[in-house]
Amino acid sequence: MTHLALFCSGSGSNAEKIMAYFENHPDIRVSLLLANRPDAYALERAKRFGVPTVVFDRKTFRETDTILQALSAHKVDLVVLAGFLWLVPAYLIEAYPDRILNIHPALLPRFGGKGMWGMHVHEAVVAGQESETGITIHLVNERYDEGRVLFQATCPVQPTDTPEDIQKRVQVLEHRHFPEVIERYVQELEAAD
Repeated sequence: MTHLALFCSGSGSNAEKIMAYFENHPDIRVSLLLANRPDAYALERAKRFGVPTVVFDRKTFRETDTILQALSAHKVDLVVLAGFLWLVPAYLIEAYPDRILNIHPALLPRFGGKGMWGMHVHEAVVAGQESETGITIHLVNERYDEGRVLFQATCPVQPTDTPEDIQKRVQVLEHRHFPEVIERYVQELEAAD
């Protein structure tokens, strides 16, 4: 069994799709959800799936081994950032080399980096008069949005689109593809072992 941990900062709609996708999976299980905000709605979603949760602050995340202990206690093999906004510290990347995935709501390398999250990305896409945008699922390294790309999917941007229009279209791609890409990546890791 491969155990996943989901890191979230907000509502957790991607986390919910992932938990639902793997709820009865024979080989992959979401074993833990971690949030850096006690009011993150992702925590409520995890409760509905019976997934244990951990809430932490910046000091705990950066300066202690509390997170590693929690991941170890739940036998976590793969970490998934599902709407998690903080830069992942080096100790976590070293503990999970090529085993931390992130989803970004644009076609990296465009519209990535510090401060480029959520509606900020879609506003930048509109301002850039892009004809398409999409999602990027990538491995995490010590810099924002620069890890190896595993998957991209695109959607059109119409000249009349608002950032909210683009957000809806991009979220459809996120929900459709993120769980499947995670599953495929786990299968690749197992085949390589």
